[in-house]
Amino acid sequence: MAHLTRRKLMTATVTGVGAGLASASLFGKTLSPQAELARPHNHDYKFQNISPRELIRQRHLPNVRLVTMDGKNVRFYDDLVKDRKVVIQFLFTRCREACPIITHHLAEVQRLLGGRVGRDIFFISITLSPEEDGPKQLKAFAREHGAGKGWTFCTGKPGDILLLRRSLGFTYENPKEDADRNNHTGMLLVGDEPLCRWASAEGGALPTWIATMIRTEADAPFMGAVNGVRLTDPTIHTN
Repeated sequence: MAHLTRRKLMTATVTGVGAGLASASLFGKTLSPQAELARPHNHDYKFQNISPRELIRQRHLPNVRLVTMDGKNVRFYDDLVKDRKVVIQFLFTRCREACPIITHHLAEVQRLLGGRVGRDIFFISITLSPEEDGPKQLKAFAREHGAGKGWTFCTGKPGDILLLRRSLGFTYENPKEDADRNNHTGMLLVGDEPLCRWASAEGGALPTWIATMIRTEADAPFMGAVNGVRLTDPTIHTN
């Protein structure tokens, strides 16, 4: 299944002041430091006038309006992401392959994290089919898959959803593939927004691995482990 194939939505974990310079590789194609320096630039970037966190926000975290499964109007950045540790998933309720599997995995991850979801880690699932998935459909899907407290399912205007998906890097290079929502990636976006740490996890992986990866990022710079499963290195390398 194309949407369960491992893809590098983001290929590094970034902390602190380096985030502004690395954000382009996080949410798109990755260039080596040498290639990045050698590439001609037509823009006069004044990094001293903008913080790395604000740069990432402007480029990749659009503050679009969304509607939750409870019918509440929210802003993506202001209400769901700002000052939070988040796990972001894209899905649609009529999906019969990747979406149910990944959502089931996330429900198990929520259990493995032992009450942290809704306290210091927040799950966000966004429909790729806002024309079909209103709050009612999303709420039924969330209930069906055992989503608990701290997990928000959202819909919105098609144009806003498209902007959000592309800004977050959930895209295919081939325009035809990218236009087919059945080809959506099976990746999860894991972020610590205030620390500018962003990474990706494969939604089709074992829930214990996903939970370990989330905990490692959430507790950075400390190593994380869930049920004895421990990552050997908390950094996701580019090669």
